[in-house]
Amino acid sequence: MLSVLFSLSLSHLGLWAAGLVLVLGFLKLIHLLRRRKMLAKAMDNFPGPPTHWLFGHALEAQQTGSLDKVVSWAHEFPYAHPLWFGQFIGFLNIYEPDYAKAVFSRGDPKAPDVYDFFLQWIGKGLLVLQGPTWFQHRKLLTPGFHYDVLKPYVAVFTKSTNALLDKWEEKAHEDKSIDIFYDVGLMALDTLMKCTFGKGDRGLSHRDNSYYLAVKELTVLMQQRLESFQYHNDFIYWLSPSGRRFLRACQVAHDHTDRVIRERKAALQDEKEQEKLQNKRHLDFLDILLGVRDESGIKLSDADIRAEVDTFMFEGHDTTTSGISWILYCMARYPEHQHRCREEVREILGDRDSFQWDDLGKMTYLTMCIKESLRLYPPVPQVYRQLSKPVDFVDGRSLPAGSLISLHIYALHRNAAVWPDPEVFDPLRFSTENVTTRHPFAFMPFSAGPRNCIGQQFAMNEMKVVTALCLLRFEFALDPLQPPIKMLHLVLRSKNGIHLHLKPLGPGSGK
Repeated sequence: MLSVLFSLSLSHLGLWAAGLVLVLGFLKLIHLLRRRKMLAKAMDNFPGPPTHWLFGHALEAQQTGSLDKVVSWAHEFPYAHPLWFGQFIGFLNIYEPDYAKAVFSRGDPKAPDVYDFFLQWIGKGLLVLQGPTWFQHRKLLTPGFHYDVLKPYVAVFTKSTNALLDKWEEKAHEDKSIDIFYDVGLMALDTLMKCTFGKGDRGLSHRDNSYYLAVKELTVLMQQRLESFQYHNDFIYWLSPSGRRFLRACQVAHDHTDRVIRERKAALQDEKEQEKLQNKRHLDFLDILLGVRDESGIKLSDADIRAEVDTFMFEGHDTTTSGISWILYCMARYPEHQHRCREEVREILGDRDSFQWDDLGKMTYLTMCIKESLRLYPPVPQVYRQLSKPVDFVDGRSLPAGSLISLHIYALHRNAAVWPDPEVFDPLRFSTENVTTRHPFAFMPFSAGPRNCIGQQFAMNEMKVVTALCLLRFEFALDPLQPPIKMLHLVLRSKNGIHLHLKPLGPGSGK
């Protein structure tokens, strides 16, 4: 009798649970439909490309050539057009400087529909924080990117790059092209490990390499999740194979960061280690995080420190890898500019064997070439915001608060109304006279406004040093059999790698 009653109570409980799930699902559906109606109504005045009844524009976004597809849409729909990922997330996709200024000069928060996907990985760091907490963290971290802190990093960039170039010397004798993207990624990680954690000169360990592979997988999975509307629901995603892979990769990344933070905090308890810290040639990012205090003397919590370290490692590693790889691709594709940059670098270096901080400001033509490469191949082609208040655009159209914005930097940088012959590689676009007459929001590789990239000077310095050293050691040429296929995985990658032929320039080339 008792067992019968128990089974009946279990069946009733199961029915109640099923009913609760159905009610919650129904309420969620109503919420999504109401929100979709709000987003669609907000974009009534913006015509755009036709949408799939279920996937929106997600199918086009997943196809090869999707970046250039958006450029073609930009020609058809000036200023902006709706962009739907599935039926429930719709952005106004903008690619015109005045539109960009209207939104990005204000400091609106990142769109949670996209950036909340980052929380499991990088926590609440500068990338996703908003409001007073974001302002406090930004204020605390800004001194860490002062030029006095950045100066000694030139030697770090040099050492990591020379290790990469030595590796390429061996590969170059195999008489076949090299996929530079993976090697540049490991070099950028090595650099960042030294600048973030103060890693020694022994190079990357097995754990560090595992961290690199985990970050690489996380970026791929993040992009796939964004483009697959069924994975926008956390419950469904964490039960899926992709979601479980994401959690495993997150664990690898977190274990790596936590271990390094624990070791550093334990070391700082030792008086000898504190003395070493005071005598260090440069402070690393973790030193600065562990030392900062707000006006009340309160330090960052362990969770805050991990979030900022994970954010810096993601933003400073993957983006720099993309930027450097595409810069070297441009050097190979346009040999006349490669030659001119090499001559400029040789003249600056003279009979010295290493660069100094003051040399970076003298690399005028190389800097113009780097910026032109960042225009054509921006490391982060697309960023997102949610409007905290209404916005009025220059053409009289407007959007209400709560609307979602996608700034398509790739399309903005190829906007023919701003950039004549946008597909042509022309470094002189960034000469002083041309820059002064151009719209300040026409070139945004590091975003713009109050929420621009805090580490952009760090990134530019690294790209200058790495590119200059590469040009001194090698002549770069394209592999016509393996042209790169552009692909968006949070950062701009190539589906098949970036394959270049490397010709060593000999011992007298500036090594």
